[in-house]
Amino acid sequence: MKDYKLIALDMDGTLLNSRKEISEKTKEMIRRAAAEGKHVVLSTGRGVAELTEYLEQLPEVRYLDCTSGAVIYDCREQKAIARNPIRTEDMRKILDLARERDLMVHFLSTESIVEQKKFEVIEEYQMGLYRPLFAHAARKCKDIYRLFEEEQIQVGKCNLYHRSPEDRLVTEERLKKMGLSVSVVHSEIASLEITAAGVNKGTGLLALCEHLGISVEETIAVGDADNDREVLETAGLAVAMGNAEEYVKALADVVVADCDHDGCAEAIEKYLLGNVHLF
Repeated sequence: MKDYKLIALDMDGTLLNSRKEISEKTKEMIRRAAAEGKHVVLSTGRGVAELTEYLEQLPEVRYLDCTSGAVIYDCREQKAIARNPIRTEDMRKILDLARERDLMVHFLSTESIVEQKKFEVIEEYQMGLYRPLFAHAARKCKDIYRLFEEEQIQVGKCNLYHRSPEDRLVTEERLKKMGLSVSVVHSEIASLEITAAGVNKGTGLLALCEHLGISVEETIAVGDADNDREVLETAGLAVAMGNAEEYVKALADVVVADCDHDGCAEAIEKYLLGNVHLF
């Protein structure tokens, strides 16, 4: 079996179970991997501010491929290794559309920012499951459109939350016609994740590999959803969770158990540590 040096784990639906928790078995596998000199990386659409409570549980994790690849972060040094924000002129057009359509806007880089009035009705935007996360991790502002201009914010990723999947499709079509230099993917029930064109978890993994001086062929990526597609296609070994979308399973090299049955622990044990016989 190939000697892999790094595993990149998606968060929601992958590392986290359906209760948004990391199982004890997975924590133990991460500790074992770190003890053997392997890199365990969080590969996530979440920003740095939204990962604090999980990083406290995972002191072995040093690097983040976060904000959907727009920010590569060194937790030990507490600094970004690389950033790829959305162009200011594109963000202005995105915000004009969001205001017109009355969407919930979420800025992510090393900080997480939402509007207070939208946070108060977050369930309307199909994001109620994340209310506790936003409550403690997000900065709430009065007017996110005004804040963008006044603070000249460099947005790594802009999430647009909708009231329904059908509403999301309307926004997606409008964005396509605008000809912006951005990448747009689906997430959650009715959300769009927007990053600069060509920026995704896969490009983030490449940037991190360059920083660490390892080949991308020596890496494993584990995921379950649309925003994991590029990193699964980039890594040396693509692992889909048992709860992954069927098209994600189809592009993966192997499939492990679902997020409620320690699929991440299985991926680490089998493929990063090479103990296939244990499963």
